[in-house]
Amino acid sequence: MQTFAIRHDWQPQEVAALFALPFNDLIFQAQTAHRQFFPPNAVQISTLLSIKTGACPEDCAYCPQSAHYNTELNVEQLLDKTEVLKAAKNAKAQGASRFCMGAAWRNPTDKNLDKVIDLITAVRQEGLETCVTLGMLNEKQSRRLKSAGLDYYNHNLDTSPDFYKEIITTRTYQDRLDTLENVRNAGINVCSGGIIGMGENGDDRAELLRQLANLPQHPESVPINMLVQVEGTPMHGTASLDPIEFVRTIAVARLMMPKSYVRLSAGRTEMSDETQALCFLAGANSIFYGEKLLTTDNPETNHDRDLFNKLGIEPLVPEAEVESRAC
Repeated sequence: MQTFAIRHDWQPQEVAALFALPFNDLIFQAQTAHRQFFPPNAVQISTLLSIKTGACPEDCAYCPQSAHYNTELNVEQLLDKTEVLKAAKNAKAQGASRFCMGAAWRNPTDKNLDKVIDLITAVRQEGLETCVTLGMLNEKQSRRLKSAGLDYYNHNLDTSPDFYKEIITTRTYQDRLDTLENVRNAGINVCSGGIIGMGENGDDRAELLRQLANLPQHPESVPINMLVQVEGTPMHGTASLDPIEFVRTIAVARLMMPKSYVRLSAGRTEMSDETQALCFLAGANSIFYGEKLLTTDNPETNHDRDLFNKLGIEPLVPEAEVESRAC
């Protein structure tokens, strides 16, 4: 049986060759790689909550939370701990093993970070893994989050370096890489992926994955988002990406980062059950449960359960929970 090595030296022509494979060959290779490192019919479940919504000073062209665009989004301040804990408990009851919290900041102030650390501590006490996305972090902030017990930090690269300037001008690509380095150096697991279907070409999708795979250490979690078009943002009206091309991207991500969780993230409400099934076959093994992803719609939990039942998929139990049950 073919075995897949962990690499950090991918060349552009190698990634292009993967994307160019006949679809059946690509899916077969991706599924083989998936089975080398993961249970074939288990999917990790996370829940994402917006703990501070809107009025973000960044100008990300896809984002309804940007203060630069009129999307009629209700701006909300940081949620109360009681409300966050209620959502966390509900997420756990629905089968989530990780609770992710997102705040629409360019970067958190130290005062803001104090409040988020309090939330991280409270959520961990509920027996859930924690993940936050708060914008850019410096070294000191990253170390503080590690000391608080944070499990994952999400900071997406979004797209390729060449296409990046078409969607964001208020922070650089290097800013994003610097935050990932600060998080990694602090000892926090990295969650980093991108958004496709923003008008980029195939070379951009390949280069996004190459940037991620050639990091000194692969992100433990790689969310692959399909653009959710929101009226009022510059990306509204962008031509939709062919679903097969989306599945190809999932498969190539699995081949290039075979030990990472590849998360089927935003955009699932626009995908058929058949497209999602192909994504799982291509190596996606993580999703977000719940009816909202920050501010955009997500499939209802009952629909996801029905799909899992049809496909014979079980929620993945974290290793720590398996060990505690064994004791």
